[in-house]
Amino acid sequence: MSKYPFPKIELHCHLDGSYRIETVYELAQKQGIELPGKTLEGFRQFLIDCSNADSVNEYLKMFDDPLKVMQDRESLARITAEVVEDLDAQGLAYAEIRFAPQLHMQKGMSQDDAVEAVLEGYKRVKDKVKMKVGFITCMMSIGPETVNWDANMETVEVCKRWLGKGVVALDLAGAEGIVPLSNFGPLFEKARKYNLPIICHAGDSQDWKTVEDAINFGVSRIGHGHHIYENPYLCRVAADNSIALEVCPTSNVQCKTRESYRMHTAQNLLNMGIPVTINTDNPTLTRTTLDLEYDHCLKEMGFEEEDLILMNINSVRASFMPLDEKNELIKKLESYL
Repeated sequence: MSKYPFPKIELHCHLDGSYRIETVYELAQKQGIELPGKTLEGFRQFLIDCSNADSVNEYLKMFDDPLKVMQDRESLARITAEVVEDLDAQGLAYAEIRFAPQLHMQKGMSQDDAVEAVLEGYKRVKDKVKMKVGFITCMMSIGPETVNWDANMETVEVCKRWLGKGVVALDLAGAEGIVPLSNFGPLFEKARKYNLPIICHAGDSQDWKTVEDAINFGVSRIGHGHHIYENPYLCRVAADNSIALEVCPTSNVQCKTRESYRMHTAQNLLNMGIPVTINTDNPTLTRTTLDLEYDHCLKEMGFEEEDLILMNINSVRASFMPLDEKNELIKKLESYL
């Protein structure tokens, strides 16, 4: 039972960072894949030891081993179903879960196959959970933009094919700073031609310049984005255009993109009129929930409980759920103010 009774919205949650550790270990045993730590408890400890990474790019290495077991339809569907069940058990009203179809092709699945598997997983539990879900397909930044250009272009096409059928938006995730973010511009140009809702990870491990690039892409939301604080002009642009920031406090502290919860810029950004939202990023790796993130918001980040409600209203408005569902959720949230 949640200590926070109002409807909770999760906008930034990665599928491959939200799995049950026991399930990944079980699947690895069945598939003959050796995980770090050898045993279940050893693997769990490995994730704990690595979670306080020196950088976002070091943190991303923790995804490599779990992804090895997510390369067939059944495993991917099962993990998706369990992630939905676990988020629902936390009392969420709505969640947008993101994944990169191109990362599930090691054993012959296509990107469309990966999307089908994820949607099948959701279908298995859809009638058992109260929470509603939308899925976001991610393009990936894994090096120079040329390394996986064709795969990213295919992800744009995949998003177009599945939009409105369970998929709600397109994102660019992965490593920041290897090449200028602007190099990925043509991908977003193509997405805009298709009228796809678009998001972009930016302003986390890199400075405000990546946020500027993301805004120039035409995004409605920015994954993380907290380094926009260092550019007052961009802050005004984001506020005036209701460009939401998907802030993930624990992830930011673990990846050392913010020194501490107390030093986080989220409250200042909210006070500047920017639609700040609070999210978990990778609940398994960060060992967090929205309730725990809200605890940090109240105890260490300077927020009041009313701010939590207002930020969930921001989440609803920034979400890709149908308008009638948005209006209903906003009314419920406003009743708690």
